[in-house]
Amino acid sequence: MLRWIDVIKYAKYSNPEPPQRVHKTEEEWHRYLTPAQYRILRLKDTESPYRNAFCRSYAPGQYACAGCGSLLFHSAQKYYAISGWPSFTQPITKSGLKYYFDDSHHMQRMEVQCNVCDGHLGHVFPDGPEPSGLRYCINSASLLHLEAPSEAH
Repeated sequence: MLRWIDVIKYAKYSNPEPPQRVHKTEEEWHRYLTPAQYRILRLKDTESPYRNAFCRSYAPGQYACAGCGSLLFHSAQKYYAISGWPSFTQPITKSGLKYYFDDSHHMQRMEVQCNVCDGHLGHVFPDGPEPSGLRYCINSASLLHLEAPSEAH
């Protein structure tokens, strides 16, 4: 389980090695992503709070990066944080995400990126529920929801 101290160490010293890398030119990203996905993933924009696809959705399944399809979060780690964006307590794997200190917009935050394609996902904060205390505040446009397979009878 990741904790805030782990996030700080990754941002300060070295992020985990990704399982693979995806590289595209800006032209390829423009063709591959929707305009909203491009603004968030490549230009580090933020979508409007509460008016996004996954803020109030709690369907079972997994969430993948909209840029490269890498699995990032499981719905079991999603919770209602009243932040206006989908919130998670833990990533699926430690190597799926990378972290950077972000002092833009006159705030001190910890940016979260996809470790495979470098897409901006959102931010992580140390004010989440126990036991990890983490709140991953993620833009819906940076995610794809993959439904859980239905059980066969």
